[in-house]
Amino acid sequence: MAASLQINCKPASTAFRVNPASKCSRRLFSVSCAAANAPQKRYSITLLPGDGIGPEVISVAKDVLKLTGSLEGIEFNFQEMPMGGSALDLVGVPLPDETLAAAKHSDAVLLGAIGGYKWDNNAKHLKPETGLLQIREGLKVFANLRPATVLPQLVEASTLKREVAEGVDVMVVRELTGGIYFGQPRGFRIDENGDEVGYNTEVYAAYEIDRIARVAFETARKRQGRLCSVDKANVLEASMLWRRRVTAIAEEYPDVELSHMYVDNAAMQLVRNPKQFDTIVTNNIFGDILSDEASMITGSIGMLPSASLGSSGPGLFEPIHGSAPDIAGQDKANPLATILSAAMLLKYGLEEEDAARWIENAVLDTLNKGFRTGDIYSTGTKLVGCKEMGEAVLRSVESQVHTTV
Repeated sequence: MAASLQINCKPASTAFRVNPASKCSRRLFSVSCAAANAPQKRYSITLLPGDGIGPEVISVAKDVLKLTGSLEGIEFNFQEMPMGGSALDLVGVPLPDETLAAAKHSDAVLLGAIGGYKWDNNAKHLKPETGLLQIREGLKVFANLRPATVLPQLVEASTLKREVAEGVDVMVVRELTGGIYFGQPRGFRIDENGDEVGYNTEVYAAYEIDRIARVAFETARKRQGRLCSVDKANVLEASMLWRRRVTAIAEEYPDVELSHMYVDNAAMQLVRNPKQFDTIVTNNIFGDILSDEASMITGSIGMLPSASLGSSGPGLFEPIHGSAPDIAGQDKANPLATILSAAMLLKYGLEEEDAARWIENAVLDTLNKGFRTGDIYSTGTKLVGCKEMGEAVLRSVESQVHTTV
């Protein structure tokens, strides 16, 4: 569960072979060989397109999953369900019971994006983002893995100097179902002076810290063996407990080098010297902020996937970008984060690592060929839209088939 995403991976698996004597015809994005069309495994995937650019990027990722699955003898049963603002417009709640039930009964869940200006003034329980918190809680996914890797092809897209950004490869392991986002009590009240007060509670139990720490140590063990725990233990009691528990769990992982850092310093160090980090583990709110900061080191938030995992049951996989309502429906969205989220779904959710490699390699190949959406465009590359970027990735998957035959 706690493996790290390797974007710079080995060549795709050669599990798909064609007998030279067999009759086989191919056309773009379709493999008609009997070996590719005879599914050996079947998985149920719940798709949650959501709002804004969500439906556009999910459509592209679905096509990539279907093609990749055909190459590995995998058949997907996709079920699209409403969530977020689209669910609010349809049935009046951000996470319908039917959507959560479908997600729970699937093998994995792929989410697009939720939210938009249209629902900004809704009451809290009627905001699209409430549906996201509810599905995380409903699926009991407590560990959020967010890789931030500066690809060689995109180093110039980073806002940092080349010498700072080049070679950055950080995994942020964020606790997802505890802390201030879920803590009680919370709400509004009028104090003794008649002033309105809003309040939240940052609270963690030892078991919540222990389980996310173990995920982080396992992740670091499979990477460079270095784990930095980020907290605010000089001020917050919840962070004091966090540091004590992470330090205690470290005794189970003598091969992993553990360090601690205050969150304000970590935020500074991420832009000052990001290569000092291998794996970061932190609480819900700090992880939310630091992972978004780390994403911009890579050049665009539109490039980064994430996986949310629990002890059992389906995982939740999603790009970390938002719904971008200002470009929704204009074919301007970058689908690569969602495509890479589909790769994480295969790797972490279904343990189909060979299939994941098809996608990871195809994304790299597509970037090598110069295709860029607007958020990562630079002079000398080819500006494309969401659909064309998806088609380029599909062609790259197909080209791998030819080279492995």
